[in-house]
Amino acid sequence: MTATGRALGTSGTAHAAHTVLIAPPYAPTRVVDIDLAEPGEFHPPGSRERIRPEGRVLALVRLHGYPLGMVSATGTTPDELWRALANAAHRELTDPIAGHLAADRPSARSGASSHMWDELAVRHCQAARSRALDEATDISVIVATHNRPELLGRCLDSILEMEYPQFEVIVVDNAPADESAKQLVQDSYSGRVRYVREPVPGLARAHNRGLAVARGRIAAFTDDDTLVDAQWLTELAAAFSADRRIGCVTGLIVPAELQTRAQAALERHGEFGKGYSPQTWSLHNPPADPLFPFTAGRCGSGTNMAFRTDLLRALGGFDPATGTGTPAHGGDDLLAFFRVLVHGRTLAYQPGAIVWHRHHRTDDAMKTQAFGYGVGLGAYLTGALAHEPRMLPAMLRKLPGGIRYAAAKARGRTEPGAGWSRQLALLEIRGLLYGPLGYLRSRYLNRAARADRDRG
Repeated sequence: MTATGRALGTSGTAHAAHTVLIAPPYAPTRVVDIDLAEPGEFHPPGSRERIRPEGRVLALVRLHGYPLGMVSATGTTPDELWRALANAAHRELTDPIAGHLAADRPSARSGASSHMWDELAVRHCQAARSRALDEATDISVIVATHNRPELLGRCLDSILEMEYPQFEVIVVDNAPADESAKQLVQDSYSGRVRYVREPVPGLARAHNRGLAVARGRIAAFTDDDTLVDAQWLTELAAAFSADRRIGCVTGLIVPAELQTRAQAALERHGEFGKGYSPQTWSLHNPPADPLFPFTAGRCGSGTNMAFRTDLLRALGGFDPATGTGTPAHGGDDLLAFFRVLVHGRTLAYQPGAIVWHRHHRTDDAMKTQAFGYGVGLGAYLTGALAHEPRMLPAMLRKLPGGIRYAAAKARGRTEPGAGWSRQLALLEIRGLLYGPLGYLRSRYLNRAARADRDRG
């Protein structure tokens, strides 16, 4: 993610006997959505409402609806801010839509200009969207929630505004403390959203509960702390329709707000953005990455993922010993991606399928999440061997390189706010070391719970 978190700083204390340089506090940054084809217009994340921002902003920049990248700028008026963002986009986002063009680009020998290439790229993407809408594969959107009815309501509002003709929405209430989510769905979304309850904690269990009742041929998943783009399902469907071998599609995740230092640090550290060019991965045509296919996290995140429903069911759904709410803390999405690849299917990344995510606001929550990322990664790798033991030789060959990569990531933070980045990276490594134990503990608790139910 470009430009995110550049103003990170820590406060210092001045003593009478010493001169101390005090780093400036974090400057809150507003996140906006702009399109270079719509001069002067600003939109908030996940909405087509028009706003007039001023001051410091981070903008998702699009061209005719297609994301090109993110840039930051400051302006004292909306008009000044627009000009600053447009200039930054032209300066920083070089050849931004190359990935949308692929083999359709004319060769350099043809003498075609980059402007002509841009027009061809737009037409190419519009044609893909049009085909997706014409074919209109029915999709089930599954949203797991846990005691956050206010965030859930905003998420559902954005989902129901999507420009896609055939989809259902399923809310899975995971181990709720009260009836707030159920009441919200009944009062505000009756007839438009289905409500189901999963009493056992765990994100993987919640997703499996939604998968069990899904009617769509594609099952798309997002979280209750997100806002989805109006074209989210259209872009996911377009990716699936491009190749029957594609079993899973992930999309672009961008921040919905950067109001606190913790949010900015987590955005930079978490590497949620996977770029602005479509990609595919498969064992038949592996990338240069020496750790592939174990680096499933580079393919996307569970906040924005979709599967062919029949394939995901054939794989047994998500491993209930993984996921937020279990001792494994996460890894459910990575393990699903890994198994799609190992079973000979293709995984695709579609940047036009955009989800805006609200990061945790506090330092403590940020640290907890960073540790959880590491635990989830360790749990995923352990689960990968549990489900696909034939991959053990490949993992052993690649393990030393993976350890070196993780250590280099922890040491190599030199950008502004590097202190926070190093802390988060070290927390992630601690979590990674605990991850296998967390996964095994989670499996033990699941077996014990099943035994209790059988005796009962």
